[in-house]
Amino acid sequence: MHMTQIKGIHHVSAITANAAKNLHFYTEILGMRLVKKTVNQDSVSMYHLFYADERGRPGTDFTFFEIPNAGQTYRGSGSISRTGLRVASDQAVDYWYKRLSSYNVNVSQPETVCGRCQLAFEDFEGQRIQLISDQTNSGDPGGIPWSESPVPQEFGITGLGPVRLTVKQAAKTAELLRETLGFVKTGSYEENGRTVEVFSCGNGGAGAEIHLEPSPQEQTEKPGRGSVHHVALRVEDEQSLRHWIDVIDKRGFSHSGFVERYYFKSLYFRDPNGILFELATDGPGFETDESFDELGKNLALPPFLEPRRKEIENNLAPLSFS
Repeated sequence: MHMTQIKGIHHVSAITANAAKNLHFYTEILGMRLVKKTVNQDSVSMYHLFYADERGRPGTDFTFFEIPNAGQTYRGSGSISRTGLRVASDQAVDYWYKRLSSYNVNVSQPETVCGRCQLAFEDFEGQRIQLISDQTNSGDPGGIPWSESPVPQEFGITGLGPVRLTVKQAAKTAELLRETLGFVKTGSYEENGRTVEVFSCGNGGAGAEIHLEPSPQEQTEKPGRGSVHHVALRVEDEQSLRHWIDVIDKRGFSHSGFVERYYFKSLYFRDPNGILFELATDGPGFETDESFDELGKNLALPPFLEPRRKEIENNLAPLSFS
């Protein structure tokens, strides 16, 4: 794979109105590891929580901004409408159906789509998630679930799977994926009377897919708690990111330019349907400022926010594991 090629999904960032309940759901019920407890670097009065595999490998992070007064999400088009999470086997999907049902989570029966066993469910705020089996996956392997999770490691979530985009003008997003970002159409399936197209990048597989759902008549989504803010795609390093900044610029998309996030480096831009994309580097990673054993235990701040630590901590409600 060429070093400038987009490698897959890097992370997905969503909105919660309740960090404490969010922490409980994603660590105690889903068994993911909180690998970084920090703040939104652009709005430091809100938590930014990163849940992932054992060490937050690229492609495993499901992150949340806490906006306590976030209203209800009114679902519609122009949205990142479903986040996939990978598990190792079809047996794991069956395990999750039973586990989620036992916690009274809104979960659907397992089904097979495009040869993969999967199930759909929602968290306590209506965040739409899909667990997908990697038993027949031919792409890059997922991460390694944390050994101290309440979920047996063999059934643990290994990383992010396909991300679904629901848009009014699907052809425009498809063109961006193919012509600008280098994705390839690799399949399609029918759901609710609509043809969902599958686009893949990098080495393919569940962790490198975007699923594109056309929704020409649907109203535009009004985001709130339980909605997704943006999807980030993986690039190798800063040199690769700067290549992509040049590409995005030349294609005429307005963008953020280079952004230093400390744990990775980024670029943000919107597609013609209003979807917020980020391109993010694989490194340096979450062990830049915390050891493996200490990940997620304390409030981590990048160096440029460290002088404001006391002020920031005073504006955050204490957050601890239940």
